[in-house]
Amino acid sequence: QVQLVESGGGLVQAGGSLRLSCTASGRTFSMYAMGWFRQAPGKERAFVAAISWRGYNTNYLDTVKGRFTISRDNAKNTVYLQMNSLKPEDTAVYYCAADLNYSDDAKGYNYWGQGTQVTVSS
Repeated sequence: QVQLVESGGGLVQAGGSLRLSCTASGRTFSMYAMGWFRQAPGKERAFVAAISWRGYNTNYLDTVKGRFTISRDNAKNTVYLQMNSLKPEDTAVYYCAADLNYSDDAKGYNYWGQGTQVTVSS
């Protein structure tokens, strides 16, 4: 079992930056691939970024490439999402997720955090 807690969301102006963190419980964090997803009002949950268990592989939604960076610190049981050059369309609840398999599909993740709100004003 893995429990995930996100933090770092908030209100920021367009062009600004935020760093989301997701801290996991348990001693097996380093075995899990991690993903970030987001859900805007009235829309389905969408993939944002993923990182493999050692961090060697990453994948991004096309519209965030070059602006967002996913990283992890296995010693701290934490995965990060650095978000730069934020746009109003990035506004959503952001969720982190964990699974033994590396994937960009939300259905492939068994463990989810509670979400953190990111609001980007124009």
